[in-house]
Amino acid sequence: MTGTTPAGPSRSDAVRNRRLLLDAAARTFAERGVEVSIGEIAQCAGVGKGTVFRHFSSKGELLAAIMLGMLDELADIGTALLTADDPGLALREFMAAGVETFVKDRAFCEVVGRPSLQHQQVRDAIDRLCDVAEELTERARRQGIVRPDITGTDVMLLLSGIQHTAAPLLTTDPQAWRRYLELALDGITASTGRTLPHPPPHHLPLTPDQEP
Repeated sequence: MTGTTPAGPSRSDAVRNRRLLLDAAARTFAERGVEVSIGEIAQCAGVGKGTVFRHFSSKGELLAAIMLGMLDELADIGTALLTADDPGLALREFMAAGVETFVKDRAFCEVVGRPSLQHQQVRDAIDRLCDVAEELTERARRQGIVRPDITGTDVMLLLSGIQHTAAPLLTTDPQAWRRYLELALDGITASTGRTLPHPPPHHLPLTPDQEP
């Protein structure tokens, strides 16, 4: 009698396990940030740690897969708004969608603009999102809706700033960010006749310990 080797997981099982992992990781990263361990993610998904590493070579790769989906979704929202009749309302809706994403997902807020992964696809997705933000902002600038020295990079940095401002209130008042979004919108649409005292950044920066 010839020996046989145990069959590995079927393709359908592999697809199912990958989906379970992504869903579990998205939940745990969103609630607790990027420091959550692979073991905790595996437990949440109901699989072993070995299953995680069969699909993703590292926690960074797993986080990248989740971030790519979220970044692409937000960029798609912005792209769809580029055809809106009202550029000011389009920019407002994009900013609201962005802040809401930051508020609901702690890991997204920690990663976007500061990709600790040094993952090129994440960097490319962030660049695409910034390009969409710039197009939306430029449409609003052309219509005189926002001040002429506001850029898409300014807008992206404001999204994170709004989340950080509202963060101490969100546990008891999850919609508090809307107040600070309106304050930010007032700031970029105010017609003061004054220019901002410092030039805009050219891109979203990496923190020093995350530089390539």
